[in-house]
This record gives sequence, structure tokens and C-alpha cells, in this order.
Amino acid sequence: MLIRTLSALESTKILTANRVGRLACARDKQPYVVPIYYAHADAHLYAFSMPGKKIEWMRANPLVSVQVDEHGQGRGWRSVVVDGRYEELPDRIGLKLQRDHAWSVLSKHSDWWEPGSLKPVIPPTADSAPHVFFRILIEQVSGREASE
Repeated sequence: MLIRTLSALESTKILTANRVGRLACARDKQPYVVPIYYAHADAHLYAFSMPGKKIEWMRANPLVSVQVDEHGQGRGWRSVVVDGRYEELPDRIGLKLQRDHAWSVLSKHSDWWEPGSLKPVIPPTADSAPHVFFRILIEQVSGREASE
């Protein structure tokens, strides 16, 4: 098996081509990893979620990582890791352009809203907390590829 480092351009292409990544965040020295549905544009990963553990943790500590991978032929794979900063895009004056841009980037993909709007077991209620648009500012990206 051969392992090689991907270029920044190769890593960016993988981020753009995929929609699901694993978000890692931490609070009180405890890591937490959860899958997220995202869209990549202009040095950011854009996402949408209902309030919950990951949003609470990222509000407390905005430093996060996102890992995206692809399976290749045989035992081959490609993996990209983004180190970045959580930025919430609330629905208020001053952030409307960024929030509208997030919606625009995400809505280019079918059913973009569904993974982030559903919660297991808990039925939605009219008085539940509103959804959260956010982005991850990509501060560093690295990638590797394994091939036989």
C-alpha cells in the first residue's frame, strides 16, 4: 500500500465533491464527533442544524475539525481534514448577506435541509428552537491518499 500527501487543490476538490463529513468539536476536555451534511464554497464549509449538543459545544469552543473521506479501488481511500473555526449565521441585521449566501450554497443540493432539521425520536413542535445556519472557516486543510 502506498500513502501520499494530497495537494491543496486535490484536497479542495474532495471537499467540493462530497456532502457528508465528520465534525469534531470539544468542550471541557471531552471530544465529540458527529456526521454533518455540508456544502463547500469560498474557503468555508456551510451547514444547517437544529440546536443541540454540537451547536452548544461549538458555541463554547469554536475551534473544530471536519474529516471527509472517499473509498477508492480495493483498499484505497482518500481523506481530507479541515481545521477551522465555527461561525454561526443568525437571522439578524448585519449577517443577512452571509446567511443568504449559506442558504444559496446549501440549496444547490437536493434535500439539503433534511439531515440538519431532523432529530431522533423527538417529534418536532411548533415552539421548538429555530434552526441554525453556520459555517466553518477553513484555516488549514490537509489530505492523504492510499492506493495499492
